[in-house]
Amino acid sequence: MNKPLRRIAIFCGLLVLALLLRDNYVQYVQSDSLRSDPHNRRVAIERYATPRGDIVVDGTPITGYAKSKKNGINDFVYKRTYKDGAMWAPVTGYASQAFDASQLEKLDDGILTGNDDRLFFRNTLDMITGKPKQGGNVVTTLNAAAQKAAYQGLLSRGKGAVAAIDPQTGAILALASTPSYDPSTFAGNTNTDAKAWNKLQKKNDPDDPMLNRALRETYPPGSTFKVVTAAAALENGLYTTADQHTSTPLPYFLKDTRTELKNEGNIPCKNATMRVALRFSCNTVFGKIGTDLGKDKMQAEAEKFGFNSEQLTPVRSNASVFPKSMDPAQTALSSIGQFETAATPLQMAMVASAVANNGTLMKPYMVDKLQAPSLDVISQTDPEKLSQPLSEANAQILQSMMETVVKEGTGTKAQIPNVTVGGKTGTAQHGVANSEKPYAWFISYAKLPDGSSPVAVAVVVEDGSANRGDISGGGLAAPIARDVMKAVIDSKK
Repeated sequence: MNKPLRRIAIFCGLLVLALLLRDNYVQYVQSDSLRSDPHNRRVAIERYATPRGDIVVDGTPITGYAKSKKNGINDFVYKRTYKDGAMWAPVTGYASQAFDASQLEKLDDGILTGNDDRLFFRNTLDMITGKPKQGGNVVTTLNAAAQKAAYQGLLSRGKGAVAAIDPQTGAILALASTPSYDPSTFAGNTNTDAKAWNKLQKKNDPDDPMLNRALRETYPPGSTFKVVTAAAALENGLYTTADQHTSTPLPYFLKDTRTELKNEGNIPCKNATMRVALRFSCNTVFGKIGTDLGKDKMQAEAEKFGFNSEQLTPVRSNASVFPKSMDPAQTALSSIGQFETAATPLQMAMVASAVANNGTLMKPYMVDKLQAPSLDVISQTDPEKLSQPLSEANAQILQSMMETVVKEGTGTKAQIPNVTVGGKTGTAQHGVANSEKPYAWFISYAKLPDGSSPVAVAVVVEDGSANRGDISGGGLAAPIARDVMKAVIDSKK
């Protein structure tokens, strides 16, 4: 072979080798990423080629499916449908032929479509027998009655959110957010779906109905944070009972400043005990406690309750914030739920649940189990301890304080006949110079005669239509919490 031909042969051989290497790289190295690439239309076609499995609450599906309407080049066979979509959207998220998926619909897409590797043998058997492929189910921990009570309670209040937890397991029982949206309105791939989607975007609707306020919005928690501050005082030995006097002066000036920390109204806060201070929500007492303990001890206690960490339920919840860099005055403000302290409703439900569960905080979760199409259990969630913010003795002291708030304090509207309820109200200022209407908070738990506590709740209400003077956690949020707790209790009878 002459020299030019040899060079051409070598060059062609290198091209073939490069082609083979590239082909193997694509097939074996990039296969997974290409298979799941959102720009790969085959992924979406496969997702909607068969009916999706269901998301289940109390044994009943809250989702379904329907045949897609043929329109032009639409090659999706089925689309997702929802029952009471707006009520359940903070739990399910959405599954859309045009706009992908979110929350449980996204996280458990493999199970719902039947494409999860854990269903391989089942799918292989179905292929041999000629049985059509089916999706599995996601069985949640949610309580339908509690979710309905939460959602309906919020509807008349404008913006707001509710999170309810079983203190003994961490199972999420309700997760409501308003305003909300119906995922069915954009589940397809038509112009109508696109218009519905665009209408819901924040740039077109400042109320942002697609924001999951129960998990993704952080608010100043106001006086509900005083429960954490009381826990810090007990755990660090600053006070050993609920009825010790705190030597808090009136007026009380923030340390190293000439700024007076004021209370709301003429309430008995001078030298008050922690029980009295929690009952009347004395800013001075809890601000002084925060200053006396210092920022490091306050931060350590807040973080035991879950602050400064994201929570995975498995849907991600934003991290609630207790600031790390503060002077004594800022520490006092943070200890009454102001300054830069911010919390999600889920976080404040966790605070109430830890107190109710004798000081043990369980990890919150909302998926009980994943099922194959045959209803065989693929995986089951076991309750898991997250931390121990309080000793059992100190938790019981704090329970007695919170129960006083509901018996004869600012939380009387949360009372339930024949049930012991502990709670704490909060009215959180916000905006420049506190110019905006405050947020109304209430956190609580219910305790049955046998001593068990089946539910802890956090409610926040952003009621733009209320008169500023009428906004209070006890007036707006406590009745919603009461109805959610009662719904859980009644469902267990």
